[in-house]
Amino acid sequence: MQTFLDLGCGSNKAAGAFGVDIHPYDNVDQVLNVNIIPWQLPDNYFEKIRSLHVIEHVENVVGFMKEIHRICKPGAEIYFETPHFSSCNSWNDPTHKGHFSSQWYKEFLTGGYLAAQSGAFEIVSSKVTFGKSLRAKIGQCLCRFRGTEKWEKYSAFSFPGMDIQTTLKVQK
Repeated sequence: MQTFLDLGCGSNKAAGAFGVDIHPYDNVDQVLNVNIIPWQLPDNYFEKIRSLHVIEHVENVVGFMKEIHRICKPGAEIYFETPHFSSCNSWNDPTHKGHFSSQWYKEFLTGGYLAAQSGAFEIVSSKVTFGKSLRAKIGQCLCRFRGTEKWEKYSAFSFPGMDIQTTLKVQK
């Protein structure tokens, strides 16, 4: 089994990854429902995880993060991508259970109140992406010059973002 996990790979599994998805697409290596915990994956095994547009479908985000922490080696990097709460993509899919802000990960970091329940992570990077429309460009400028938190609080629904791209590192 590869030490790179593509969690929720769908039909576009990353090259060199072990692919897991709830649906049995041709390239999926293991069919797994991430809402059923514990996952049938080994402890302290993966060095890298990619999770594109999965966390918004999860019923128990704390349990999801706990399982990610359990299956990763110390120092493993996890890349998440999820729709920003201001994006129509966050709200268009009726299977989305959660809608995330740019600070969604904060309480999972070392010292955050969810770290004790899920295991601790360290932030590597996080950013909000924007589309190509004029409204999106205005949102991007507001985010850059006023700061992400002020943009979210005062302007995000007027000048929406697209996705949140976050990389965390496992602390053990």
